[in-house]
Amino acid sequence: MNKKTLAGYAVLAVAFTVFGAIAGYKQDARAAAAAPTAVTQLYGQSLNDLNGKPQSLAQWKGKPLLVNFWASWCGPCVQEMPELSALAVQDGGKHVNVIGIGIDSPSNLVEFVKKTKVSYPLYVGGMGGTDLSRALGNANGGLPFTVLIGADGQVRKTYIGRLKFDQLRADIAKL
Repeated sequence: MNKKTLAGYAVLAVAFTVFGAIAGYKQDARAAAAAPTAVTQLYGQSLNDLNGKPQSLAQWKGKPLLVNFWASWCGPCVQEMPELSALAVQDGGKHVNVIGIGIDSPSNLVEFVKKTKVSYPLYVGGMGGTDLSRALGNANGGLPFTVLIGADGQVRKTYIGRLKFDQLRADIAKL
């Protein structure tokens, strides 16, 4: 291989690297721009609490927020709820506020909390809650799905599946 061909390949490699970096930057910028829109959509929601009373999620705007999407029929969701309740009680909103959005019928959610004590606000998302979770990054619609949102309205981290509470506490400490 002569020097001219080698130099040509080197120029081509640099060009592809630059174009790849630009494309990656633009994709990251689009994702960053979409996240606030999803959080704005979240804060624009009014969901019923378990008493059937509409609650504006805008009440959480400007506060660090942990949003847990769950269902009464979801084993991992049910397993993590006692730890989420303990976290909500221990923190008391100093570093993060915890809310749950049930992807279930109101009657199933009400029956669930009769048997299981939950110390944080729960809202009825119904099947529309799945769309909201997808907008926040839950591409497959799996449960449980949890979103950590900073007081600035930025999604800091998303978690799919049962929470690892040591990691969650470390992420909350970074808020």
